Amino acid sequence: MFSSKKSAVSVRNAVKRYEGGVLGLAGVSLECRPGTVTALVGRSGCGKTTLLNLCGAMDFPTSGEVEVAGLVTSGLGDAALTELRRTKIGFVFQFFQLLPALTAMENIELPLLLSGAKNPAAAAHERLGWVGLAEKAESLPYQLSGGQMQRIAIARALVHDPAILVADEPTGNLDTASADGILKLIRRAADEFGAAVVMATHSAEAAAIADVRVRMRDGHIESVDS
Repeated sequence: MFSSKKSAVSVRNAVKRYEGGVLGLAGVSLECRPGTVTALVGRSGCGKTTLLNLCGAMDFPTSGEVEVAGLVTSGLGDAALTELRRTKIGFVFQFFQLLPALTAMENIELPLLLSGAKNPAAAAHERLGWVGLAEKAESLPYQLSGGQMQRIAIARALVHDPAILVADEPTGNLDTASADGILKLIRRAADEFGAAVVMATHSAEAAAIADVRVRMRDGHIESVDS
């Protein structure tokens, strides 16, 4: 394991227990370094989405500790958590989660507008070009294919140069050709921007682009391959 000083995400002996006593994670430890892709793989219910949510500061361990971008998440108040998510973390979801009334450009700008960043249009335009959809700036989500919507979602996730990119089944709703393009962008996010990418996936093709593959089973890490 790497020291937390070198890690964008550091999970230390994390236990997650839900209401009713259901155990989601049973003492999991994981380090995710900048510029690398970590794939969480395993059957449904194995704990990978729970672990992903801890890495994205969307949930918190019952015991143990999660450090994201140098901050222990369970010790943060609401305002600090919001700031962490808006400035240090980008999120990509299986079903895109674009706002239907906003254009592609407006969807990408949104994180910058929420955080009060200056000149959001310039950054959004640059990221739109980076995902290869500059000509779709004024398109609404319903006018885009699934692959194009996921590209817009990736541009939105990266528009604020996050230290961490959290991706939950990013190719799970796409055809093979579209999925291949998305995986190339996710790989580039690590290689070109230095993001620590943490991705939960059922896809062997998605796992193949990762530097580290974490196989989970019944709330435990079964193996780590790199």
